[in-house]
Amino acid sequence: MSGPVPADLVALAGRLADVARPISSRYFRTGVMVDDKTDASPVTIADREAESAMRALLTEHVPQHGVFGEEHGAVRTDAEYVWVLDPIDGTKAFITGLPIFGTLIALLHRGVPVLGIIDQPILKERWLGVAGQPSTFNGQPIAVRACATLGQAYMYSTAPIMFPGALEQRHQALTQRVKLFRWGGDCYAYGLLAAGHVDLVVENSLKLYDFAALVPVIKGAGGLITDWAGKDLDMHSDGSVLAAGDPAVHRAAADVLNGTIPAPAGRTRGLG
Repeated sequence: MSGPVPADLVALAGRLADVARPISSRYFRTGVMVDDKTDASPVTIADREAESAMRALLTEHVPQHGVFGEEHGAVRTDAEYVWVLDPIDGTKAFITGLPIFGTLIALLHRGVPVLGIIDQPILKERWLGVAGQPSTFNGQPIAVRACATLGQAYMYSTAPIMFPGALEQRHQALTQRVKLFRWGGDCYAYGLLAAGHVDLVVENSLKLYDFAALVPVIKGAGGLITDWAGKDLDMHSDGSVLAAGDPAVHRAAADVLNGTIPAPAGRTRGLG
């Protein structure tokens, strides 16, 4: 966008996270009932109540804005400003008692993510990214770390199911080149990257509500986040995501994922 994100919208984003946090916290580790959506992904009353609370706040304060939510659908997506909500990113972690899920809140301006929040309710950790400003973690500025080569990189991906068919081989080729690779993380891994603890996060098959909030957080910390082809992420992206703290590692990872550099023979990385 041509100017800064209005301060009142930044404050409103914080209020959205504030209303969602106690709802998911209240249901965490309570044996909450789990329903399966049409795509077989799980959903709970915590997801639905948290999104409803955020949408109610948006209706009260910015009724002209659009809303795109994972649980309750989309309205006015052609508006200048559109809020993208994922009340619990990492529902599988949530329902199994693992506190690495997060509430994702993004604001799009003419289709481009300009504000993002990753909020971890149980640990009370919050990452905020605003276009043109340094990203913060619990109010303190953060930055990605330098990493000169893939051989020094720490990498996360959430789950093997994200890489169907031939994508599995491309992903495996990359895991064989990095220093450390782990499955898991969900949105939390991107927060770790923005704060300088991780060097790469590689995923696929994501929806807009899965990645929109991550873009301003990573960029504001000095990192890069694109699709596998190197294109900026927006509401028309293909669902592939490549996030890196260092430009050199981002380029090298993209080369491997796109088949430019083959995997080294006979090398594997432990998952511990």
